[in-house]
Amino acid sequence: MDEPSPSAEDSQPERQSTGTRGTRFWAVFVSLCFASFVASLDITAITTALPTVTRELDGGENYVWIANSYTLASAVVQPLIGQISNIVGRRNPMIILMCLFALGSGICGGATSTGMMIAGRTVQGLGAGGILLLLEVIVCDLVPLRERAQYVGIALSTCALGISLGPLVGGALVQHATWRWVFYINLPCAGVALVALILCLNVQHKREVSWGRALARVDWVGNTIFIAAICAIMYALVIGGSVHPWSSYQVLVPLVLGAFGWVLFHIFEASPYCLEPTMPPRLFRNRTSMTAYVLAFLAAMLMQWVVYFLTLYFQTVKGQSTTMSGVDVIPFTGFMIPSAIVGGAIMSKTGVYRPLHWAGFALLSICMGVFSTWDAGTPKAEWVILQCLVGLGHGLLLTSVLPAIQAALPESDNAAATSAYAFLRSFGFVWGVEIPAVVFNGQVDRFLGRVHDATVRGKLAHGGAYSLAGTSFLSQLSEEAGAVRSIYTDSLQTVWQVGMAFALLGFALVVVEKHIELRTTLETDFGLEGSEDRAATSVEGVETGPVSKVQ
Repeated sequence: MDEPSPSAEDSQPERQSTGTRGTRFWAVFVSLCFASFVASLDITAITTALPTVTRELDGGENYVWIANSYTLASAVVQPLIGQISNIVGRRNPMIILMCLFALGSGICGGATSTGMMIAGRTVQGLGAGGILLLLEVIVCDLVPLRERAQYVGIALSTCALGISLGPLVGGALVQHATWRWVFYINLPCAGVALVALILCLNVQHKREVSWGRALARVDWVGNTIFIAAICAIMYALVIGGSVHPWSSYQVLVPLVLGAFGWVLFHIFEASPYCLEPTMPPRLFRNRTSMTAYVLAFLAAMLMQWVVYFLTLYFQTVKGQSTTMSGVDVIPFTGFMIPSAIVGGAIMSKTGVYRPLHWAGFALLSICMGVFSTWDAGTPKAEWVILQCLVGLGHGLLLTSVLPAIQAALPESDNAAATSAYAFLRSFGFVWGVEIPAVVFNGQVDRFLGRVHDATVRGKLAHGGAYSLAGTSFLSQLSEEAGAVRSIYTDSLQTVWQVGMAFALLGFALVVVEKHIELRTTLETDFGLEGSEDRAATSVEGVETGPVSKVQ
């Protein structure tokens, strides 16, 4: 598969001057950043609250659903939201999605059962997934590809700030108030974000002559097949090994049906019956974009892997409270913020992305390998430094993968390419909880023979070890405390070793990518309304292609 050659226009040496950006650009940008901060806070706030929520709602083995329903919902709808935003514009979907996120937060806060909590997390995920997708789509609409990583880095740094504060906020609320405030706190924040979006998010799009024609353009058949297939696959992954054995028909049937549905979806997208595909096959027909999509999946999976299981390490092996476990992971999540911005600045300055990918996956491989040696006696200096390094690796990958995908594709595929990227990233988040959870639960069951008390063994078995994290369970043990702690330690060592293998896979795949010149000009139908900020889509006085007006 050949790579597309940059056009003459794409290879111009001029760079966009950020100084030409007007106040309306920054108003849009800041409102998007705040919306993404609100949506991302809950991604990790649940990590420290999850054991308590699971215990109080008697969730048991359903803790994986409480965590994964959010990320699953955010993943499956992103291609549909990307296509809808191409048809009806970016503004109205963004506002509706923020309302959905607030509604889901209210449902979670008032949950009286595991089913109600899962339903609320699902609604939350629908809103948050779309918000984080449209954040990147809109930034890409307003900024040329060469500058894109820098601005996406700044925007995603607000997401990283929410992620870094999430465990601390979640732990503090659980310990000093109630877990319900982990969700209720989103309501006033979402209200402020909603007002900011209504006032500031004024961007263009080509209007259809009627809502009927707009709705007719949506790939309803393809999206139905896609959503059903992904839900079936994830249902099988969640119940496999915890509720039912992996070899049981309850797991194999939905897994096979989901895989078949996913293949059917791509066949339909390539067929003449699909007039406007949600995921056009051309997105995957060159080696650079295809490889970058795989790297996006791996990077997201490993990010969630580290966030969830570092917290588990501190709560179980180190015996920290939920609040302190949130504090202890700040070096990792907090270090992603400057690293993402620096990575974007490097790409903007040099126009290269492959060295950043190599550096990112190399750091992940080394750090996760060292994580596997950690035990209760690991010194603080070591785990702080290692978390900073793994945060650096994630930060470099956070902003450099999407431009590599878009470099091989035309600007007209901006929303489709970004939504496919966002889906694979969100899908990676799901796998980043499920795979290590399966490994962890399997290892715990393997080591249960070390515990002589049958009651304690019963509490730890079949996923119980995870739900007991952050509780007084370990501190109340006397004779069995050392054995139980050794089970957590050895099980986590295997979790980190498997994660290191995936990081090494990402490092090896970078060699498949090809360097493509990053465009310094921008043609879009989705720029800022009016002509006042037209300089935002020009390069040092050289105007880009035509930008359509709102009809």
